This record gives sequence, structure tokens and C-alpha cells, in this order.
Amino acid sequence: MQNQLKVLICDDSALIKKKLKNILEVCKCKEIEEAENGVEAVQKASSFLPDLIFMDIVMPGKDGIEALEEIMREQPNIKVVMASSAGTQSHLKKALDRGAYDFIQKPITLEAVTSIIEKVIKGEKEDPTHV
Repeated sequence: MQNQLKVLICDDSALIKKKLKNILEVCKCKEIEEAENGVEAVQKASSFLPDLIFMDIVMPGKDGIEALEEIMREQPNIKVVMASSAGTQSHLKKALDRGAYDFIQKPITLEAVTSIIEKVIKGEKEDPTHV
């Protein structure tokens, strides 16, 4: 599946970033950037202008929910997918209420990421105003 998506991965775990980057490369995303925390994610969302962000919820400093709120204020067209581990269901509901596009359960799988990417691409094709 070839696509033109620019994707930002935000997670404080180097292992999770590496695994997700490998999956996104298999999905043939156009460009992939990484951020280690919410502060960096907000900065990169403004400079890199990704189509899609995979964001961890629990991170030191600025967490994923805070970063999501800032990104949605500044770049409301970016689709933010929250990544959550077991035990973060209350955070997940909060994220969806604040504008998250979707969520993905850890451990992250190729099938789950592919499903989200297909949904994003399909949504873009259905929206003639998307540039």
C-alpha cells in the first residue's frame, strides 16, 4: 500500500517508536518523524505538519492529552491517534472527547496500524477540500 501520508510518532519509549516506525515503513508512508514527549510533538506538529500523529498518552512532562489539546487548537486537521496500554481507559475517553481521531492498543500491531492508515486515506479521498 503506497500512500502520501506524513506521520509523526510521539512516544517516550525508543523501543515503541522503533517498532511503530518499522510498521509505518512497511505501510509505505511518505515521511516519518519522531518526538519523545508532548512538548516536542506540539513543536513538530507545527513545523512538520503531519497528516497523522501516533501519540502515547502517558509521558513525562507534557502528556499526550495536553499535547493533543494544543495540536487540535493549532492544527485541527491533523488526525491524532492515541496509543494506550491497559489501564488507561479513562485517559482514552478524555482524549477522544478532546478531538483524538482514534486510538490504538499497545502492543501495536501491523494490522491495527494498517487499519487506521486505510481509514485516514479513505477519509481524505472522501473529503474534496483536503489539500
